Amino acid sequence: MDWTRQIDAYCERTDPAFWSEPVNAATNAAFLLAAVIMWRRTGGLPLGRALAAVLGLIGIGSFLFHTLATEWASMADVGPILGFILLYLFVANRAYWGLGLWSSLGLTALFIPYAVVTGSLFARLDWLGSSAGYAPVALLILIYALALARRLPQVAAGLGIGVGLLAISLGFRTLDQPLCAALPLGTHFLWHLLNAAMLGWMIEVYRRHEAGRRSLI
Repeated sequence: MDWTRQIDAYCERTDPAFWSEPVNAATNAAFLLAAVIMWRRTGGLPLGRALAAVLGLIGIGSFLFHTLATEWASMADVGPILGFILLYLFVANRAYWGLGLWSSLGLTALFIPYAVVTGSLFARLDWLGSSAGYAPVALLILIYALALARRLPQVAAGLGIGVGLLAISLGFRTLDQPLCAALPLGTHFLWHLLNAAMLGWMIEVYRRHEAGRRSLI
């Protein structure tokens, strides 16, 4: 693979220049802002701060991809996102389900085969385009929300809000290319803004759960 190969995947990009996607690049600041806010709010929660740190890396990786637009920058973009998903699953298994370390790790590892199977099914929906790879995440959050409805209703409600935010942000991500002729700026930048809010909110759901649990001890 040529790691320096240029990638033109978004409506806003019109040439290989560094600032060919200025709005897509600039809106990655939303991830950094959300990371700083949640870093401050999760003091005393090592896993919360770890999630906030990975959220910051998502912003950095996405900035690299929307400026350099190369194969290796694409990996820098996708890697932290996968890292956040796996870390949050681990946190959810530990905090929401009360599982032990190894059980949590094992259940988290199952995300990989789950994503492969469900991702291939979502890929059959042509209208989803490249967003098909993120659809399994929305589905899994929904599954956790429904499964936790009786055990932890407040957490389940919070996860439900997260699903809603992710669904809306995925909608804007999916519409970027189809609406390109009518909207030359594209809609991918709205994916950044809403996804940053969604990921920050998911950390907040965990923080509130832990705050409530500790107040009962």
